[in-house]
Amino acid sequence: MNKTKNTLKSFSDKWSKNSTIALNETTKEGSDIFNWILNRNGFKNAVEFKKFLSTKKRILDAGCGNGRVTALINKYSDSGKTEIIGIDLVKSAINTAKKNLGNKDNVKFIRKNLLSSLKDLGKFDFIYCQEVLHHTNNPEKAFKNLCSLLNKGGEIAIYVYKKKAPIREFVDDFIRDKISGLNYNEAAKYCEQITKLGKVLSKTKLKIKIPKVELLQIEEGEYEIQRFIYYFFMKCFWNENLSFKDNSAINYDWYHPQICFRYHENEVINWFKKLKLKIVSKNIDFYGITIRGVK
Repeated sequence: MNKTKNTLKSFSDKWSKNSTIALNETTKEGSDIFNWILNRNGFKNAVEFKKFLSTKKRILDAGCGNGRVTALINKYSDSGKTEIIGIDLVKSAINTAKKNLGNKDNVKFIRKNLLSSLKDLGKFDFIYCQEVLHHTNNPEKAFKNLCSLLNKGGEIAIYVYKKKAPIREFVDDFIRDKISGLNYNEAAKYCEQITKLGKVLSKTKLKIKIPKVELLQIEEGEYEIQRFIYYFFMKCFWNENLSFKDNSAINYDWYHPQICFRYHENEVINWFKKLKLKIVSKNIDFYGITIRGVK
């Protein structure tokens, strides 16, 4: 199976078997996931996010998955005046998103490929495309396609995976190579083992002070042991507010898709510069690169 078919199959299986993953935590004000989404995009709280969305009349959630962020955007925008479109390449994602959001007059879900023409979608005041571009064959082209849909003064917010410390990169690719050719159930068994590791490490609550190790790109600081392993050695995700099944699906989401680009900060900033977009918010963390720009 080639990388494109593998990645499409990865997400088709993920959404068909995990239809409500992180749905409640994404829309639950104050949750870790809620705060992570808002904060990385430059919003301190729900009030700031709502104020930002109040001027956006057409919004696109590009790569909507099960509709969890679509639901978040809908919750904090003016549903009486704002039209929200969710698009995804995966059929099971579109079906799942429709089911999760129910019949809302202002929300529509359409199956689309970010690398194909998107002109029939019209223009938008805000485009949200996060945790998506790095799974396409040509992330920069997909980004350009989306930016062509922006109104003057419109904003786009993207999140892509960051290139990580060398041991983390090696281990992640090693596991990905081992399980990407397996079917969902076979791959899930390995991801469950990784999830158990993340859970055990997280439950210890042990904190350690780490010196800087420059060659391995390990940053000096105090870390909980699970975070230390997670940041520099391997992804072993665990969030105690999610079910074990949901945690395992998140680890599967990272390890199974073969198309999984990672970037340095300057590479992504250059995407915005080439299209003459003004960067209004930027957040670089251990996980990825989040940038919001205006046309």
